[in-house]
Amino acid sequence: MDVKMICFKHDFNQDLVELRASDWCGLEQVFVNGKRVSRKLNFGPKSEHQIKLHDGDPCKFQLFIDPSSEQMICRIYKQNRLITSIKQGKQNLMQSRQVFSISVLLAVTVSLGLLVL
Repeated sequence: MDVKMICFKHDFNQDLVELRASDWCGLEQVFVNGKRVSRKLNFGPKSEHQIKLHDGDPCKFQLFIDPSSEQMICRIYKQNRLITSIKQGKQNLMQSRQVFSISVLLAVTVSLGLLVL
């Protein structure tokens, strides 16, 4: 089964930053110029990653779900100033949740089948 990551990208002058998040397995990863610089598992409604850019400036990613719109939002800060706020629509979240639900149902069915044997 192909699990899709939700991606947020921003191009600073000399750094391409990307946050990839999976609602399915809770994995979040931050990349700078293709190199992974942060990784964590998160199953909560929000998280934060703090990294340093190529020029040494601090960069912070805040990832959360807006309860009113059900959109996933990634805020990117450089030197504690908000640079951008990127949103992923409800459709991406619904697809991710559907994959998760199907996976859980399949795992439960297989587990029950093994218990019967």
